[in-house]
Amino acid sequence: MPLSRLNEEQYAAATSPHSKNLIIASAGTGKTSTIVGRIGHLLNNNIEPNEILLLTFTNKAAAEMVARVAEYFGAGVAKKIDAGTFHAVSYRWLKKRDKRVVLKQQRELKTLFRSVFEKRSFMHIEAEVQPYGGNYLYDMYSFYQNTELQNNFENWLIENYPEHELFAMIYADIVDEFEALKKEYGFLNFNDLLLNFREMCANDKLGYKEVLVDEYQDTNALQGTLIDAMNPPSLFCVGDYDQSIYAFNGADIGIIGSFTTKYPDAVVHTLTKNYRSSVPILSLASKVIEHNERIYPKKLEVTRIYDAQAPKLLAFDELFDQYHAMAAMIRDTSTPREEIAVIFRNNSSADGIEVGLRELDIPCKRKGGTSFFDSREIKAILDLYTLLVNESDMMAFIHLFEFARGIGSAMAKELYIALKALGQGSIFYGLYAPDESMKNPFEKRKLNHQLGLFDDFLELGAVGKYAKLDFEAKFMKNPVLKHPKLTKESATFLHNFYLLFRDLKGIKQPKTIVKKIANSALYMYIADVLATKRATLKDGSIDEKQKTEALVRIQRKVLLLEELAKPYAEHERFLNAMILGSSDLTQGEGVNLLSVHASKGLEYKEVYVIDLMDGRFPNRKLMQRGGSLDEERRLFYVAVTRAKDILYLSYAKYDKIKKQNFMPSQFLYEAGLVPKDEAYRAMIMKEEEKEED
Repeated sequence: MPLSRLNEEQYAAATSPHSKNLIIASAGTGKTSTIVGRIGHLLNNNIEPNEILLLTFTNKAAAEMVARVAEYFGAGVAKKIDAGTFHAVSYRWLKKRDKRVVLKQQRELKTLFRSVFEKRSFMHIEAEVQPYGGNYLYDMYSFYQNTELQNNFENWLIENYPEHELFAMIYADIVDEFEALKKEYGFLNFNDLLLNFREMCANDKLGYKEVLVDEYQDTNALQGTLIDAMNPPSLFCVGDYDQSIYAFNGADIGIIGSFTTKYPDAVVHTLTKNYRSSVPILSLASKVIEHNERIYPKKLEVTRIYDAQAPKLLAFDELFDQYHAMAAMIRDTSTPREEIAVIFRNNSSADGIEVGLRELDIPCKRKGGTSFFDSREIKAILDLYTLLVNESDMMAFIHLFEFARGIGSAMAKELYIALKALGQGSIFYGLYAPDESMKNPFEKRKLNHQLGLFDDFLELGAVGKYAKLDFEAKFMKNPVLKHPKLTKESATFLHNFYLLFRDLKGIKQPKTIVKKIANSALYMYIADVLATKRATLKDGSIDEKQKTEALVRIQRKVLLLEELAKPYAEHERFLNAMILGSSDLTQGEGVNLLSVHASKGLEYKEVYVIDLMDGRFPNRKLMQRGGSLDEERRLFYVAVTRAKDILYLSYAKYDKIKKQNFMPSQFLYEAGLVPKDEAYRAMIMKEEEKEED
């Protein structure tokens, strides 16, 4: 049974008779074993598996824990446990209630947001500051949703960014129009999933007898209120305040810090035995993290007692010397490539080490950058597929038509709404059988100067300019072609869209759909646009060799998507797997290049933490934008505690490209690896002065 393998502390936590339990589980102390043990204890005490909810930070973590439960209780019992991320669980419940729910990634809805934003003008407002751009305003609104529980968006903006008060009414109206569009088309983003599920929990009992929450230190205010709305009879939260590193995403360390205040009858269990790292590695990590305020007392014990290698500091005269030396060390080590991780704080650091490894033909895979499913070439295929399944998905249409030269998100939305009007609610009827009585399908904009809305009513153009193009006669009669901003190239894009969807009609197999899309004139145009962009040099010329290589890489990704589509026989199941499960699907082999955030929860025999220069790690720029030294220190703690046996910490003294000198990271001083000299004392004094200001 899972309980038999637990140590005394883990066993006491897993079998706790109390209804409110907080388990402080530091790096490598066996939190997963404790959670699995707790589930085993519940099942042994006649709690039904469907009465257990396990909330995790990733779907992969949930799957691993459920698999371990299955080893003891069988797959039939384990699969009845409701397990997944806050978002995955919310999505499943909402989908049960309303099949029309359409989940959209944040990046997708950002395009819809821009289509609203682009119709606003701030030119009539005289202000000392420039208004925010559409993308930045969207990110700010998303942060607001995750963190603010009382103020409306306009008041929150004025309170937190008073210099933008003159624009606040327009910002808020953009948000209102954006939310109205989402509601009209049934779109939900990840924040909406939690908000809607929270409302459901407040009104209905879901039947859970215990809710277990993993990585509790990374919950944000919205997730915290969702747990409150569930109000389960028993709550089992596992986390470590020293690993709270998602403040940029709204995570609130105060939630774990105030657990015993919120639940006066709560019991705090502390797991102190570390099963991962060697004594020297853990000693270094503890020495640094102890500079942060202790929320709950803890002292770690190392269980792996052997003659371990001490963490080694590597100092280099020049930045790129560091990257080349790291690559050479990795080439010469006996540690298997998959057991090596290079951990970085900034993407520029990853670029340097990746180049160094590639030069030595050392395979590597990078996590923390653009994933397979985030690549625009894959997203384009999935958008086309989505429209085939759900023509009401305006977002997919807008994303696609942004590829057409001269069509931005605002104009793409105009075309979609016009086609829908021509088809009396159906864009495909509007495309193939438009209402002939409708001469002008484009809506007249409302006027409101206070809200930045001005009259941009369209005077229709003539279709004669397309006479020499090889368009079908029926297509040439469509009134949308009279949009005055439509060019020959963008009209050809629309015509290829028209031809593709006529060919896709009636096809049932996902793999065949993907293949048809990839071979269409429309997708070939999209691939060419992307390859051209990726091969454009700084002087504006095109490197044809780079373009050919880019097209080959696009083709490889398309073939991989075809492989992923093979097991599926239904359109919706395939699309849901690509949207919800995409973040957990990885590819590639070799050395692991990881951002600190991406390294969370992982462990490796040999770890390199690079670019430990003050300003880079800790990242002072991000600290000035709302971060903190405490958070940067927690990031350092997470990075070094990924190492089991071998840990290298490196920094450079100079960057010859930027002609910039560097000081060692503050954390290297705190670890005792660099003597605390005058430069260090000056740095600390400067930090203290900033805090006083």
